[in-house]
Amino acid sequence: MPKSGKNYKKAVEALKGQETFTIAEGVKAVKETATTKFDSTAEVHFNLNIDPKQADQTLRGTITLPHGSGKTVKIAALVGDDKVKEAKDAGADAAGLEDLIDEFSKGKINYDLVVADSSVMKELGKVAKILGQKGMMPNPKSGTVSSDIAKTVKEFKAGKVEYRNDKDGNVHTVFGKASFKEDELENNLKAIIQAVRDAKPSGVKGTYINSVTLTTTMGPGIRLNPSDVLA
Repeated sequence: MPKSGKNYKKAVEALKGQETFTIAEGVKAVKETATTKFDSTAEVHFNLNIDPKQADQTLRGTITLPHGSGKTVKIAALVGDDKVKEAKDAGADAAGLEDLIDEFSKGKINYDLVVADSSVMKELGKVAKILGQKGMMPNPKSGTVSSDIAKTVKEFKAGKVEYRNDKDGNVHTVFGKASFKEDELENNLKAIIQAVRDAKPSGVKGTYINSVTLTTTMGPGIRLNPSDVLA
């Protein structure tokens, strides 16, 4: 632990003298300040001028990263018996209906993502609250409900990520790994920034994006220049 603290302080020291960074500079700093021995996850954090309590000021959507997320996503697919093989062939780690619903009802949710075929949504009432509390209830807005379950599974396995605001109006998501090349991280980051900009709620007036900060796992925050983000 002391070593991690030392590395963190060194990373913070490297950022001194510069308050904000362009996207290119920020990506470079992300790679230079990764402090862990393992391959750190690169994250982007948006602080938005939205009121999540207002129905017309919420964000939720998906974006397919040009170079993937670098993360292995464990997916459970809720499907009828006729689509179990299709879902598993597409890469789902588990597929079925009654067995998975029973598993979830006991609080056993050992997956990163739950997707569902649109035809079985009416069957999920028993576990809707459980999945909802964990932010894993399949939803058309998040792209996790589909009539083409094979395509959905493949897309998330290939690097499609979900973004949504929290109760304080922040959006957090990943845009790769510290081991990615700078241009790969930059392309992924630009794709996310564009997606968030395009998803500006109709109810938001004036400034929309207050700040954008990049980090790596256990690394320091790297704040982007607002004008570069909006360019």
